Amino acid sequence: MSVTTLDPKSALIVVDMQKGIVSLPTVHPMHDVLKRVGLLANAFRKHRLPVVLVNVAGGAPGRTEQPRRHRELPSGWTDLVAELNQQPQDHVVTKHTPGAFTNTDLEAHLKSLAVTQVVIVGVSTSNGVEVTARQAYELGFNVTFATDAMTDMDADAHIYSATRVFPKIGETGTTEQIIELLKNYDP
Repeated sequence: MSVTTLDPKSALIVVDMQKGIVSLPTVHPMHDVLKRVGLLANAFRKHRLPVVLVNVAGGAPGRTEQPRRHRELPSGWTDLVAELNQQPQDHVVTKHTPGAFTNTDLEAHLKSLAVTQVVIVGVSTSNGVEVTARQAYELGFNVTFATDAMTDMDADAHIYSATRVFPKIGETGTTEQIIELLKNYDP
């Protein structure tokens, strides 16, 4: 894993770190993932780089072989977790599909800020994170993953995405490596 560089106009995209999802059983301890996501969000804010907080409030309408978890979401399910330390300048995106770009203002928002690179973290690695990353890549953004700031409900799915898919569409690294690159960034 090696992150080589961050573009001067990079943004952090935090996928589905919300009360209803972080309470689910995951491969990696959620406390550790939340801590790393919080460190990245604070580092991006410190360097006046955009932070996008994404939550999911439903699913795509098509049929699947897997039953839907919730037909109606419980109260508070979509609330972003306090560990994100949401700030007024953060951009919030509510999605209804796995990818954060589908039927949202995310692409327009990032392009209005001249963002050329996105760092993506969150849950789940093989669904919301991967689909958002694929969309970002297809839209022409450089993509970077902090693989220690994400997790999944399925260990094999997490490993496959992190080792097989992500290197084909971006660079992978750790929270520490990305924060170290941000230290070289002069806003």
